[in-house]
Amino acid sequence: MKARTAFLVLLTAGVVGTAAWLVFFSPVLGVRSIEIVGNLTVPSDRIKQQAGVADLHPLATVNLADVETRVLGIRQLATAKVDRVWPGTLKIEVVEREPVAAVPAGDKVAIVDGQGVVIELKSAAPPMLPLLKVDKPAAGDPAMMAALKVIQAVPASVAGKLRQVRAGTAEGVTLELSDGRTVLWGGTDRPEEKARILASLLQRERGVTLYDVSSPDVVTLK
Repeated sequence: MKARTAFLVLLTAGVVGTAAWLVFFSPVLGVRSIEIVGNLTVPSDRIKQQAGVADLHPLATVNLADVETRVLGIRQLATAKVDRVWPGTLKIEVVEREPVAAVPAGDKVAIVDGQGVVIELKSAAPPMLPLLKVDKPAAGDPAMMAALKVIQAVPASVAGKLRQVRAGTAEGVTLELSDGRTVLWGGTDRPEEKARILASLLQRERGVTLYDVSSPDVVTLK
């Protein structure tokens, strides 16, 4: 009886040991594919390379947090989430930063997102992005952050016509449209009201060159 019990213990230990070896050390349950989800402009191959996970590396021992950190080294990406999909797939779900404006940077322009993070540098501003001019072009600067919020608050009918945005202060954001008209937006307060009023005015008042919606209660036209 004792011999049988000992045999069963050894057998169980052997099975457990084999299973542990298969999961944690063997390439049998290793990474055979990396699935990239959510990328639109960043190539999947670039993300896979940045992830730095070798083929057939045991899936169970992949440090997910380290992979996420490495992937976020690509500054076009805002977030990254890494998961194991058994038996051999590593899934990386990313969200790309959305370009909001182009900021002059020497002889180039910096493409920034809504938080002021530089996504990339270009020789010229893309035609669909407004040029943003502030005294201190840096993420966290009150005037710059206010201007970025305003750019994202303008109505869709105006966004495509937005050529340039100026902000001397956080309360003094001015919009210049491609047809030459100027909008004094003011600060970031009451964005929905300002957007609604501006869209209506631009459609009705076509002979106006200056729209002041900084105070939605008292709108001025010139």
